[in-house]
Order: sequence, then structure tokens, then C-alpha cells
Amino acid sequence: MAGRPRGVGDAAILRAAVEVIGRVGPAGLTLAAVAREVGLVPGTLVQRFGSKRGLLVALAASAVQDAGVLHERARTGRASALAALDAFAVGSMSEMSTPERFANHLAFLCVDLTDPELHEHALAVHRTQCRVIELLLGDAAAAGELRDGTDTRALARTIRSVVTGTGLSWALDREGTLPDRLRQEIGAVLAPHLRKGGEEPWGH
Repeated sequence: MAGRPRGVGDAAILRAAVEVIGRVGPAGLTLAAVAREVGLVPGTLVQRFGSKRGLLVALAASAVQDAGVLHERARTGRASALAALDAFAVGSMSEMSTPERFANHLAFLCVDLTDPELHEHALAVHRTQCRVIELLLGDAAAAGELRDGTDTRALARTIRSVVTGTGLSWALDREGTLPDRLRQEIGAVLAPHLRKGGEEPWGH
């Protein structure tokens, strides 16, 4: 009797779905492909998620995390708040290591924008990431890494937009690596706000 392997939980299945999306995009995503990725039979995923859309909804919901938890995770082991911001920005795009993977994840975002339930989750992720960036910038301001009077909320929104836009630009021109491009573009945005005397590379 073939039962579900006890070691395979929802988190592993959802990670597998992210991997499959990166390879084939949402249009090529099937329950069978995800099941193969984790060594299950497709029927197990049908029982767990109901359908491909159910899997996508579960994946979108799992991406919504508490900003405070993400903030603490980014700060762990890093004395500089701007170094933590570097790690968070690069980490948020870590699944998009090639232009092809970026394109496939972008196609997933297009699905989010046209499906009200998926859009709700995507918007929550966006707002959470903005909040984490704002918290890290607040830490940087309190530590004297940024100039007095810096509007960290407005700057956080700009940086979040730069992260998204940089990914698209990199996927088009394919110059350098995405992490390097993110550091370059975010560094340019931060430069006018850095306190004088602290102009070392912002992410280090």
C-alpha cells in the first residue's frame, strides 16, 4: 500500500512548486511535476491541495510572513543595518538566478495580478517586504548610517521598486549577476542619504 511519505510536509511540497515554476513557469506547472520533484504520487497532492490552483493559492499564502520575523532574520549576525538590507534585497530575488527563471516567476506574478485571491496574497507580500526594508532603514538611521531627517518610509518604497525594476532590466540586458546589479542600483539610491564619512560600499 503506497502511502504518503511521512517526511514530506507542505513546506517541502511548496518549495518544490517554486522550483518547478522557476523551470517551466506557471503554465507548465502541474501537480504531477511537483509530485515527481518530491517523490510523491499526483493523487497525494490532489488530496492535499485539490487542484493546481489550490496549490498556487497555498504557495501564495505561504509567502506572506510577519515583517518582524523577517526583520530579525535579516539582522541576525550582521552588525550593520545596511548590510542586513543588502542580504534581504538579494535574498528576496534568490529564486531568480537566471533570466529564464526570472521570466517564469514574472509570469507567475502576472497570474497574481489577474486573480483576486492570488492578488490579495501578492499584495500582502509586497507590503511586508516594504515594511522590512523600512525597519532596516530605521535601524540604519538610528545607528547613524543615514543622514538625519531621512524619510525612511519613502526611501523604502523607492528601494522596493528598484529591486523589482532591477530584476527586469537585468533579465533584458543580462549584464553581470542579479545580486551585483541589485547592490549597484540600491547603492545609487542610498548614496545621497549616507552620512558623510561612511561612504564604504553600502552592503558591506
